[in-house]
Amino acid sequence: MKVVEKQRNSSMCFVCGMDNKDGIQAQFYSMEDKSVISLFSFKEKHQSFPGRVHGGVISSLLDELGLRAIWAYGKSDFGVTMDLSIKYRKPVPYDAPLIAVGKVTYCSTMFLKADAFLYDKEGRLLSEGVGTYRLLPLSKIAKGESEELIHQELKYYVEDGIKDIDISFIEGI
Repeated sequence: MKVVEKQRNSSMCFVCGMDNKDGIQAQFYSMEDKSVISLFSFKEKHQSFPGRVHGGVISSLLDELGLRAIWAYGKSDFGVTMDLSIKYRKPVPYDAPLIAVGKVTYCSTMFLKADAFLYDKEGRLLSEGVGTYRLLPLSKIAKGESEELIHQELKYYVEDGIKDIDISFIEGI
């Protein structure tokens, strides 16, 4: 599937912050079918039990993916999480290539619903989430911060040359 646009990364966000050494540092791609995809690996420091990623870290990734789906959907809005439901299907390994897919299922002027899925490199579903988000202008999310300052937080564009992402091995997509 074709990449329409590579999304920007922030500085300190736990999920996408490029300066956050304890974070996931995930990269996101807006796709031609209006989904968002992330190719990444969790690190050992994200573990719960040895060999497994902590459920809260998985939840953070799926939450971010759900909201970033709004940009792949074609809107420039921001928002905050109102509700997030996660199902953990299989243990999620760290230090292994993973793929996450998010897609908007409902969008109005005030609300967004999105599904998010986490797969291993063989296409096995590891975890999934459904999120509801309240769309808000940045000035209402970060009171006292200027729009310009907040946009500067999403300052990283990491060019990697990825133009297509093969997800044909994932059943049901």
